[in-house]
Amino acid sequence: MMQVLSIHSGATTKDCQSSGKLIVLTGPSGVGKGTLMRSLLARHRELYYSVSATTRSPRPGEIDGKDYYFISRSKFEQLVADGEFLEWAEFAGNYYGTPREPVLNQICSGKLVLLEIELKGARQIRRSFPEALSIFILPPSFGELEKRIRTRAQDSEEAIARRLHRAQDEINAADEFDIQIVNDDFETTLNSIEATLFK
Repeated sequence: MMQVLSIHSGATTKDCQSSGKLIVLTGPSGVGKGTLMRSLLARHRELYYSVSATTRSPRPGEIDGKDYYFISRSKFEQLVADGEFLEWAEFAGNYYGTPREPVLNQICSGKLVLLEIELKGARQIRRSFPEALSIFILPPSFGELEKRIRTRAQDSEEAIARRLHRAQDEINAADEFDIQIVNDDFETTLNSIEATLFK
C-alpha cells in the first residue's frame, strides 16, 4: 500500500538546493504514450518514472508500488482533500493520481521525472507546476488513431466510440503544450523526445 504522504501541498521545487525537471507526456488514448515511456525508461536509467495511485483493482501481473499504488476509494479521497496529489482525475469509474511527495523529492535530488498522464491531469500540472516541460504526442492522423484503438481489441464498439470522441477533444488541445510530436514512426518519435530531454 502507498505510504501516507507528508509533503505539504504548497511545497514546490523552489525549496530545492538542486533542481531536476518534471516532464509530462500526454496525448490521446491509443497514441503510444505508454510504449514510448517504457522505451525511454529502458534506454535512460537516469530517468525517474512517477508511479501513480489508483482505486482500480490490479490486473494480472501488476505489482503494487511498481505499476501503481493500489488504494481504496476512501483513502484516495482523503489524499485529495489533503492536497497530496500533483494531479488527479476520474477515468472509467476509477480515480488516478500522481503523488506529490516522491515527485518533488526526485526533482530536488536533480532527477528528470517522467509522468505519462491523460489530458485532464496534464492541464492540472500546467496550472500547479508551470516549470514542467509538457510534450503532447499526436497520431499521424485521426484514421490511424482509430485503427490503433480498434486493433487493441480490448473495447466494445460503444467504448471505442467514447474513446474516439474524447480523442478528438484531446487532439484539439495539443497547442496548449510546450512541444508537439507526431508518433508516425516509433524510433523517430523516440529520438525526437530524447533530443528534447537531453539537448
